[in-house]
Amino acid sequence: MGDLGESARSVWSGRAAAYAESFAAVCAYPIGDLLDAVGAGPGVHLLDVGTGSGNVAAEACARGARVTAVDADPGMVQLTAKAVPSAEVGVAELPVLPFADDAFDVVTANFVLDHVGRPRCSLAELGRVARPGGRIAVTVWAVPGGAGRALLGRAIEAAGVRHDGHRPVLASEDDFPRTEQGLVGLMRDAGISDPSCRTITWDHHVSAEEWWHGAASGVGFIGHLVAAQTPETRAEIKRHFDLLSAEFIGPDGRLVLPHRALLAMGNAGA
Repeated sequence: MGDLGESARSVWSGRAAAYAESFAAVCAYPIGDLLDAVGAGPGVHLLDVGTGSGNVAAEACARGARVTAVDADPGMVQLTAKAVPSAEVGVAELPVLPFADDAFDVVTANFVLDHVGRPRCSLAELGRVARPGGRIAVTVWAVPGGAGRALLGRAIEAAGVRHDGHRPVLASEDDFPRTEQGLVGLMRDAGISDPSCRTITWDHHVSAEEWWHGAASGVGFIGHLVAAQTPETRAEIKRHFDLLSAEFIGPDGRLVLPHRALLAMGNAGA
């Protein structure tokens, strides 16, 4: 069994620009709720962990917060530093962050726990760097997920490629159910007080070409799997993708892809 964190670093390395052009938009949907959950606003010192292309950092700065943003991938850090010049941006990786205890008022992590090998320890680290009582908010993809998020996986399966084992799985002692109750339990185990969680659903409107571009460019675990295939197999996956996409075409000819995620929040301990 491989290490999820190490595998995630390999998968995302060199993919920053392709991510920003494709899947970053769907990951941006919960940002408003995420920042509302921590009360991001003028004078609030916010740490955004796993900032990616900087969408959370940009919105937090627009609200007047003082923002520090970190990511494990140097390419993502470069994108964010350029896109959000008012933020302090650097390379850092869970479950160990290079900050003192109680360094920030609030902490956010948007779809980051999906990519770390030790989610409980990572949540505890978010609590360590937040001041006592400081708000912490995270998102993860729900299981079962929305039908739109399953589109690429269905195309891969229809092409005869196995993808259930394409990414490392967490050790049983580290894993948790991707449900509201499961995420609340993980936060409580990590020392986050008064945790709560709710499900967010939305339709992501995107052209079929843009959605395929993310996978064809090797973005994320599923894109990494697509990119690893022979040209013939990739063409077969694309053929099935085109066929299955017909289920999601909206009135304007773009795809309407249903998604589900979990938003959890709580307070750092004393």
